[in-house]
Amino acid sequence: MSAPRLNRVVADFKAVATRGMTVHLQGLRGQNVVIYFYPKDSTPGCTTEGQDFRDLYAKFRRRKTVILGVSRDSLAAHEKFREKQSFPFDLISDADEKLCRQFNVIREKTLYGRKFMGIERSTFLIDASGKLRNEWRKVKVKNHAAQVYDAVKALN
Repeated sequence: MSAPRLNRVVADFKAVATRGMTVHLQGLRGQNVVIYFYPKDSTPGCTTEGQDFRDLYAKFRRRKTVILGVSRDSLAAHEKFREKQSFPFDLISDADEKLCRQFNVIREKTLYGRKFMGIERSTFLIDASGKLRNEWRKVKVKNHAAQVYDAVKALN
């Protein structure tokens, strides 16, 4: 499966998420969808990124936008992270990397000289008709959620 392309309909997917949810992309039609991929729950950058989306959540909802965070962490880890940070949105567990591969966010990374495969922090904005309208790769956390919100405003 090839990665989503700008201004094209994103291939449908189903994924398990917090609160016992199963997210079905096609079921979200009629709303914008922000999917942000992050490396690991409860790490400094990932926590800050989630908090920034949390703090803008009401504004996103007024623009009929759903926010979904995705990492390879377990649902149990996601539930703890979501509760501790008071995230009003759901987190998808992608332990098998199926969704990560669909969006082509698995990359070789280096930490302390050790190479490994991990999630490249990335965000995707899908419009109400299911088309990919924006993508951000190699995301820097600072001001990122605000940039995504500005892109959502530009859609409406």
